[in-house]
Amino acid sequence: MPQAQFFLMPALAANTTAIDAVYLAACQLAEQNYRQQRSVYIHCQDKQQAHAIDELLWQFEPTSFVPHNLKGEGLINGSPVEIGFDPVGPNKSRQLLINLAQQVPQFAVNLPDIIDFVAQDDALKQQARQRYRQYQQLGMQVSTQPLAV
Repeated sequence: MPQAQFFLMPALAANTTAIDAVYLAACQLAEQNYRQQRSVYIHCQDKQQAHAIDELLWQFEPTSFVPHNLKGEGLINGSPVEIGFDPVGPNKSRQLLINLAQQVPQFAVNLPDIIDFVAQDDALKQQARQRYRQYQQLGMQVSTQPLAV
């Protein structure tokens, strides 16, 4: 049974937006899972968000490299971390879905582990509550925990 883990975002640092904090956390979790040799798919709301995550993965940690590509680019077998936004999902089987979209993607039931976020923003919290219910309706085990800073 797929499991969805919601991370509760900590209070915002100065000059940081709620969505920027979620993007950074998504990149950090993608890096951690890549280091554990897990294949990751980061699902985005749209092309603009996918490109923003792609750029952030190049920049967020100057001392490390996370091999990644946008869906349809790069090697035939893909990189350990793939970023996409279409409703079909990853090009190949992945172990972890990091969901940044406003809704739960239909293909989420095909991945064993899912990470989602509860941002420090009222509108984004409401969307997270809706996703929480959607995961439950899909029969997934859903849990929450604070994001370790």
